[in-house]
Amino acid sequence: MSVFLWVIFPYLCLAIFVVGHFWRYRYDKFGWTTRSSQLYESRLLRWGSPLFHFGMLGVVGGHIIGLLVPKAWTDGIGISESAYHLVALVGGILAGLATLAGMVILIYRRRTVGPVFSATTVMDKVMYFFLGLVILLGMWNTVASGVFGLGSTEGHEFNYRESVSLWFRGIFSLNPSPDYMTVAPIGFQLHALFACVLFALWPFTRLVHVFSA
Repeated sequence: MSVFLWVIFPYLCLAIFVVGHFWRYRYDKFGWTTRSSQLYESRLLRWGSPLFHFGMLGVVGGHIIGLLVPKAWTDGIGISESAYHLVALVGGILAGLATLAGMVILIYRRRTVGPVFSATTVMDKVMYFFLGLVILLGMWNTVASGVFGLGSTEGHEFNYRESVSLWFRGIFSLNPSPDYMTVAPIGFQLHALFACVLFALWPFTRLVHVFSA
């Protein structure tokens, strides 16, 4: 089961991500759009869209630094572990709150503005559900491990840079080790699994506009 969850499943989702985008571009070029609804309503969109998009830039940037930049590199340039985690904690919470607030406004807008609701597809709803779940789990992991120390063992704080990050980089170096994830707290495991599902859904939702922005 650990091999399936942390080796087979991520590669399966990545394959769907790549092939799905190729299929979408090849057979649904005219559907490659955000299906903008600005003409229907702009007041809520003016608040929700910047909060969501700039918050997501912070979230993605934080993940790039946390998952792709090895701990030895930040140690090498003199960034202490405590300083790194403080910046990650404050930045992660702020970016997560902005993204979540923006998404709540955008979802409220879709539910309350008739023409916008009519233009909302089933895949939009599925995407919002998994995206919200991933964001909430990410914020929970940040607060739970950084503030409350949940996931710590034998007096040592759980450090995702020595487990989750190594597993993540192993996927792209074609040498993923499921052992790094089996020792991670359940919150980090669920965050990773639902993120994989989100990547598999990506080609079939409005998220494709990221690559044409």
